[in-house]
Amino acid sequence: MATLVWDYVQEYDDERDEILAGVDRVFRSGRLIFGESGRGFEREFAAYHGVAHAVGVDNGTNAIKIALQSLGVGPGDEVITVSNTAAPTVVAIDALGAVPVFVDVRAEDYLMDTALVAEAITERTRCLLPVHLYGQCVEMAPLERLAAEHGLVILEDCAQAHGARHHGRIAGGMGDAAAFSFYPTKVLGAYGDGGAMLTGDDAVEQRMRRLRYYGMAERYYVVETPGHNSRLDEVQAEILRGKLRRLDDYIAARRAVAARYAEGLAGTGLELPAVADGNDHVYYLYVVRHPRRDEILAALEAYGISLNVSYRWPVHTMSGFAHLDDRRGSLPVTERLADEIFSLPMYPSLSKDVQDKVIMALREVLQRL
Repeated sequence: MATLVWDYVQEYDDERDEILAGVDRVFRSGRLIFGESGRGFEREFAAYHGVAHAVGVDNGTNAIKIALQSLGVGPGDEVITVSNTAAPTVVAIDALGAVPVFVDVRAEDYLMDTALVAEAITERTRCLLPVHLYGQCVEMAPLERLAAEHGLVILEDCAQAHGARHHGRIAGGMGDAAAFSFYPTKVLGAYGDGGAMLTGDDAVEQRMRRLRYYGMAERYYVVETPGHNSRLDEVQAEILRGKLRRLDDYIAARRAVAARYAEGLAGTGLELPAVADGNDHVYYLYVVRHPRRDEILAALEAYGISLNVSYRWPVHTMSGFAHLDDRRGSLPVTERLADEIFSLPMYPSLSKDVQDKVIMALREVLQRL
């Protein structure tokens, strides 16, 4: 059986009683939509981040889409972001009729190269959308300066960075708004889909709440602006409330797994994750790099180990985005990384036995190259 890149069964066994008790509370509450579980999670999630408002939604893609709309981004507006990301970042931009404009990433940590952003700004630019990738934050100070200079808004994509910090500032608390995914694999993951948005702006929060509910205020059936059906359901909200209390423990466990990889794979020739200056990494993924990546992955199959690549296909090279101007060759670092990076198993309940198997197999394969 192939080594699992991610697994939730042990975590569920450890937390089963609390999870089922929470689900039972929801079912007995008489309120399955917009109840106390959702409101409570929003309050607690906002408080964790030191931000005034959190608004729950049904998934991370809609969190980005609705947050962009709430910040005033619309058809024809340009949004500067990266191509080395999960496709939903760009799907959300494109769905609004806005135009994603890609800048390259840094070779050392795979994060947005903020030195390239100024050149990408045009009169149509409305938003800067940094993706806090793999568990650590983009350098924010240059983006904040550019946003102030050009009158732009900043939306943080925090889907992979729950609890990460940059010079002491938490991911999700640095922009005009932030979007989160609670897909089950995330650092804070639900038992199904879910998402949330953060903002410190009262007017933006009210737009978020209307747009997630058809464009209506929650108590009235009058559409003010056409919106979406994008609500975080009460069951997932209640599960997330319990898991939010353990978020720091999950992060500590991920860091312990990362430290074990760093020790076990030192000196192998594998390029291990670099932590950017001022960052506190939460290791949503443990992404490594080698120029002979595909040979390594093929060789690991003989050990019963199958690993993921995040991301093998940069967004700007995908056929679904052929209508964009960017083509292969336009983002050389991003494209080179796509041929060299791969992810090792990373989740809080990863056993030492499984991790040791991966380390041993990698050391043997790399020695043979």
